[in-house]
Order: sequence, then C-alpha cells, then structure tokens
Amino acid sequence: MPDYEKVCRSMDRAKAFKLGLVMAVGVGLAGCSSIREQRGYRVDPVLQTSIQPGVDNQQSVAGTLGRPSYVSEYGDQTWYYITSVTARKPFVRPSIQSHSVLAVSFDEAGNVAAADITGINNVARISPDGAETPTLGRERGFLEDLFGNIGQVGSAGMGAPQ
Repeated sequence: MPDYEKVCRSMDRAKAFKLGLVMAVGVGLAGCSSIREQRGYRVDPVLQTSIQPGVDNQQSVAGTLGRPSYVSEYGDQTWYYITSVTARKPFVRPSIQSHSVLAVSFDEAGNVAAADITGINNVARISPDGAETPTLGRERGFLEDLFGNIGQVGSAGMGAPQ
C-alpha cells in the first residue's frame, strides 16, 4: 500500500503543477491583450446622417445628437462632435484605431448650413521638440528659485501707497 500512496501524491503534485502552469500562462497572455477605449461622442451613424441642412436647427440637432464636444469660438457657429477609438497594449504607446469629427455649421438664424464628417486622415500628428518649453526672461538658479520669494510676499507692489 505505501507504493500506492506515493503514486497518488506524485499524481496530485503533477496535477497541481500543471494547473499552476496553465494559470501562469493564462495570466501572462491576459497581460498582453489590448485595451480598446472610446473617448468623446458615441457615434450613431443613423443619427449622424439624419441631420439635414436647411431642415434642422440648433434645437433639433441638440435633441438628436445631444450636447456637442466642442463649440467654435470665432466665425460661423459650428458644433463639433468628436470621437476617437484607441487601442493600447501594456508598455506600448496607444495607437489611434479610428477618429471622426462631425462638424455641424449653422447660419445666422440658427438653421443647419452644413454637416460634414471627417475621418482619421485629417488628424495632425504632432511631435514635441525637446523635453522642456523655452521661456522668455533670465535663467534662475536653484537657490534663486528656493529663496527668491523671501521679502516679496505681503509687501506692497510698485506704486502702491506705503
């Protein structure tokens, strides 16, 4: 009988090892899966194409599409509905999978003048130059940054009555 118990224990250890190995591989593969994120306006193609120039106005667009992602500040009033879908993997920079902008322009009366949809081909790729932003003025040292404010706080500004 002792041989039978040894065989059972060794089989239990082998099963436990295999189970642990399968779990470790599963966790490792799960860490390599990509994460898909959608930001901005949730696209409904039927609603986007239902906006008709000359028929809809600001109230109907707001009722159909909801609040815009961005409203133009200057020029013709334009509402922008922006959506972006990115995918990222651990330790890798996210990549843009899809990007679309619905631009709804209004005339002076608040009626829809145009509704244009653009895609990822109009996305500007910007690469910052260097790790710091240049500023005007003189360079200050560490000690000047640390002690430069002593005597300045609470004192009257230039031209203030004393």
